[in-house]
Parts: sequence; C-alpha cells; structure tokens
Amino acid sequence: MNIFILLLLLAVLTSTTGAAEVVVVYAQIGGTVTLKPPALNDLKKHYMYWKKDKDSPEDLAWLNPMGNNNWKIKGEHSIEMFADYIHMKPGKNISSWSPLIIKNIQQEHFGTFFLKLKKPTDKPTFYEYVIRKLTVSVGPSSPVLPGETVTLSCSAETPLGKRIQWMNPRGELNPLNPLTFSASMRDNGPWSCMVTDGQSKSQVNVSVTVLDLSPALSRPQYTSTSSHLSLPCFLLPHISWEQIKAKGFRELHWSFIPSTVSVPQRLFSLSAEGPLTWKPDQNKGLQPGTNPNKGDLSLRRNRGIEEDAGEYICALEFENGVTLKRSVHVKLLQIVSSTGTELISGQQLNLTCGLEQPLPSDLHLKWLPPKQSTHSDPRPSSPLIIPLVSTADAGTWRCELWRNNTQLTWAEITLEIVPWLSVWMQVVICSVTVIIILVFILAFILCRRRKKMRHLRRRLCQCKHPKPKGFYRT
Repeated sequence: MNIFILLLLLAVLTSTTGAAEVVVVYAQIGGTVTLKPPALNDLKKHYMYWKKDKDSPEDLAWLNPMGNNNWKIKGEHSIEMFADYIHMKPGKNISSWSPLIIKNIQQEHFGTFFLKLKKPTDKPTFYEYVIRKLTVSVGPSSPVLPGETVTLSCSAETPLGKRIQWMNPRGELNPLNPLTFSASMRDNGPWSCMVTDGQSKSQVNVSVTVLDLSPALSRPQYTSTSSHLSLPCFLLPHISWEQIKAKGFRELHWSFIPSTVSVPQRLFSLSAEGPLTWKPDQNKGLQPGTNPNKGDLSLRRNRGIEEDAGEYICALEFENGVTLKRSVHVKLLQIVSSTGTELISGQQLNLTCGLEQPLPSDLHLKWLPPKQSTHSDPRPSSPLIIPLVSTADAGTWRCELWRNNTQLTWAEITLEIVPWLSVWMQVVICSVTVIIILVFILAFILCRRRKKMRHLRRRLCQCKHPKPKGFYRT
C-alpha cells in the first residue's frame, strides 16, 4: 500500500513539473562547454529558458518560438557576468536551435544549469546540466624530445562512479591514469581524457608536442642534370628556435653519403653559438635556405649533377645525446645514347633513359622528341630504338619520370644529325685535298732530288790540270 502511494505521488509530481533529466559535463579551467538541448522532434514549438536556479524567476536567456529567434540576456550584474562567457548561436530560422556555449570556463561556472522547455499549452519540462571540474596535467610541459618520459594525469570531481581513460592521437584507449610513456613521434598530437559518468561522456583534449623535423620522406627524391634538386628539411611549424634551444640544442648539420662510397661528407652546419648562420664545409654547389630562423633548413640547386645520387642527412643534435634525423635519398635520371650525340642520317639510334637501378613498378617514363621529329608519339619504353634517323630527329629529346599523374623529374639530350649526302661530299673533298697535298709533297721531293744531282755533277768536273782534247801515244 505504501509503495502504491509513493508511485502515485511520483506520477503527480511528474505531471506537474515534468520529468527531470541530468546531463553531467566535465571541463577544465579555460575550456569550453557546450550544453545541448534534447533531441526532440517538436523542439521548435517550445519556449526555451536557461536558468542558474531552477526555482528562480530570473532567466539567463530565453528563446521565443513564435518568431523571435534572438537570445535575450536578462538579470542583475551577477547574471550579466555570465553573458561575457555565454554565446548563443541561434540559426537563421526558428527550426535550428543551437546549444548554449560557455567559453573560457572559470571556477564560478562549475555547478548546475537548468533548461526549461515549455509549450504554450503544456506544463514545463526541466533538464539539468551539471558542469564538473576536470584537471588535466602534462609533465614535462611540451615540447618533449623523443625518448623523454611523459606523464599524463586526469582528475575529476565526484562522484566516484566515473571512469577515466586516455585516448592517444591514433584513437587507441588506455585505462591507466596517470599514464606514463616514453615519447616518440607516434605520440605527437592531441591526447584526450575520456570521462564516463553514468550515461554522460565527456572529453577534454591536451596536446603533446614531440620535437622533430619534417617532412619524413618515405620515397626518394629524383633529379637529373637537366632539372633542379631539392633536399627538404624543416622545423615543425609550431616549434620555435627558442623551444629548441631550451632543450639543449647543440648543432644542426647536413651530411652526404654518395651511392658509390660509404664515407659521409659534411656539407653545412648551424651552431648554437652566435646567430643562426650556415657554415659551409663541402657545399657541392648546393645552396641552403636564406632564413633558417623561420625553420627552413633545406638545400637546393638549380641543376643536378651526376654526383648527386646518394643519401643526404639533416641532423639536429642536442646536448643530452639525442639526435633528430631526416634522410633524403636522391636518385639520378639519365639519358644515354649508344651511338653518341652526333649521328649520320640513316644510322640506328638507341636512347636509354633510367635510374641506376631498375625502374620501380609505380614509376613510368614519357618520351618527348623534338617537335619536327616524325617519331611524335614514341612508346614509353627504354631503350628507345629508331632504326633509321633523319635530320628531322635532330634537337632535344626529353625523358620524363612520372608516378601516376605526378611528374617527378626529367632529363634531356641534344642530338646532331648530319645528312648522308653531306657526309660523302665531305669525304670526297677531304680525299681530293689529301691527294693534292700528296702531289705537292711528291713534286717538292722530286725537285729537291733534281737540284741535288746537278750539284753533284758540277763537283765531279772541276780538275786542277785538265788534259787537252785529242789523242796521245803511250
């Protein structure tokens, strides 16, 4: 009988005041809280009143469904204080009812808010919103170095039935609280403290910044003697040199390991002492970024050279022995002509375009012959074979390296092709010239020989006592 009376009293209270629902929201100082109205199909037909005290005649704000979709802030000075932090965002029409957003939460905002919904002909229904304080801490403060120990702590006010979990930047949940881990680049990004309190779920984000260089390239860079060379290395956009120096910055340097040898060559360096100025060691014609203060640590060159192939390493060193590295693998695209760059029309042309290693399956080549060439659409193959070249094939041949629809680099070779007739005319002219020269040489030799014989005869005829002509008896 007593149970029946209690149920009857509960039904009466419900019919007169409306059913009460409680939504628990956790927030930290300086954070933002969004109090959402219930998802009712006929929400736009209700009057909406936001209150700090359920029984108070004063409203923080109200919304009239009869066409007035502007929030009206009412009350004394203590309520106007809330107006500095409460931003109502009603939609352009009466059907889009936006939530109550409290920004820059302070200590006085923790507590209970009430939403009163009422139709013109019905009794009001109250919805209770409890904002509880959540304290989140990160130690040490960001940024942190890879390998450094990080502790995340999340503590919430009562009740004790709450459950706290941590969600990492990859979306994985961890029930430990406090949570301690050794920092790596996998941990860089937003971490979320997930609080479950009954049917209510709250999430507060904190950021863990792990010092590193960007970008981390998973694929090689390609260049040629016809295209530019770029070796990217940057500081993360939200990292400053002041933060790096505070962590014990010692030196940043570039080094190069050629593909033919394993001995690294030092190229450039930045020292922690004095202004950030590049010091060249072996620059190989490379140019560093003009303003390293803005985080651009890249190297560039307008034209690649054959010795560019290899591994380039951008290394950021700290006093505690931690070194952050970014490696850039460079591969060289080359065109080789088996018959040289000077040909005679009618010769066979063999052009080979490629890298030092076989071309990966995700890359392909495109050949671009000279505009006047009859081979206007050669197949994307290497080697490119033309059985009989003509003078129309003279000029610049271009080989492009592509990945899907992205051009990676290109290489060029310039061919000189002489007409076949001109070659034979040159042969004839050269032959005649040689014959004439030989005739002149022979004539010169014969002339010298004749002069020498005359001189010899004169010497034989000169006697001191020549005998007179005639016959003599013995």
